[in-house]
Amino acid sequence: MRFQFKTSYDQDIRIFRDRVDVFWYGLLAVAVLALPLLLDEYSVGEIAWVFIYGICGVSLMVLVGFTGLVSLGHAAFLGIGAYAHAYFLMHGLPWVVAMGLAVVITTACGLIVGLPALRMTGIYLTIATLAFAVIIQEVFSRWESVTHGFAGMKVDKPVIFGVEIADDRSFYYLCLFFLVIVLWGTRNLLRAPTGRAWIAIRDSEIAAQSMGVHLAIYKSIAFAYSAGVMGLAGALFAHKIAYLAPDIFTILLSIQFLLLVIVGGLGSLHGAVFGAIFVALLPPLIAILRDSIPDSLAAFAASTGLTPVGAIGSAVGAFLAKPGVEAGIFGLILVLVILLEPLGIYGRWLKIKLFFSTFPMYKAATFKRQKSYMRSERLR
Repeated sequence: MRFQFKTSYDQDIRIFRDRVDVFWYGLLAVAVLALPLLLDEYSVGEIAWVFIYGICGVSLMVLVGFTGLVSLGHAAFLGIGAYAHAYFLMHGLPWVVAMGLAVVITTACGLIVGLPALRMTGIYLTIATLAFAVIIQEVFSRWESVTHGFAGMKVDKPVIFGVEIADDRSFYYLCLFFLVIVLWGTRNLLRAPTGRAWIAIRDSEIAAQSMGVHLAIYKSIAFAYSAGVMGLAGALFAHKIAYLAPDIFTILLSIQFLLLVIVGGLGSLHGAVFGAIFVALLPPLIAILRDSIPDSLAAFAASTGLTPVGAIGSAVGAFLAKPGVEAGIFGLILVLVILLEPLGIYGRWLKIKLFFSTFPMYKAATFKRQKSYMRSERLR
């Protein structure tokens, strides 16, 4: 097991704990940068979805994981950012300016929605954000002079300082750049007094108030920051799908974002990225299985003479092709994660690391015997 010897208080607020972390994150950066050179265009495009969902996950993680405020309206913020960015681009504004204005508008909407959070908590706040999402979806449908209603709005390829991002590999690097910026900014914000205040509010509002934390101000900041990051993701989302329509930004998308942070691991930026990998790559994985399972089992049945095996493969392929199966699989995985691994994918990763670092002295009861009284320790 690796022990960290601390000699100053500054070590508690560093982005990287030590040189070992720097090495592994540097290796990860090299791998991510080299990935588009090794994969085909389709795979690169799917990984770009991971980066966009990662930004969405960080946005919602600030509220749910670090401030303790549950929102079911973040698909509305995503839509506001997407439509605002597309609208400004349509009227001839430069890409960077359109992106900045979309983030500013979404941040202002987050401040407005954050006002109910000053007096609401729990299920009541969730209902308020859900109502906001429904209202915004109606605005997208009815405000045809801006959103073009159900006719939709076409979004061209991004052109940044005269350079067109035309292929999936270039867009991959663009999304990666913004994901790194969001992760870096959020990590620094969590190390600052603002982030510590959010965590104090999550753990106990009464205790936070007694320590001088102004609940109204910090809850509003959390909503504004979360909405602004989601607006940034919305701008990238608009370019990725290339065509905006009101029926994209539904309550189901908000639930998908909530699933992302729960499955990934609450209270961790790593969990936001792990959840994004899960949410973004599960649908194409289901599509691949839907196409490959019947053919594989049919070939196996033809070679062995077992006709029922081919019939089973066809039945499985037909089942996976039915509408609603993907949502059902998402729901089943969510239930299993809550029952079997409440800390999510990142929590399981921490347990795996502990197992290998203490092997062969690892005890299965390590996580059962200890009780966490301070959730603030889950900052990383």
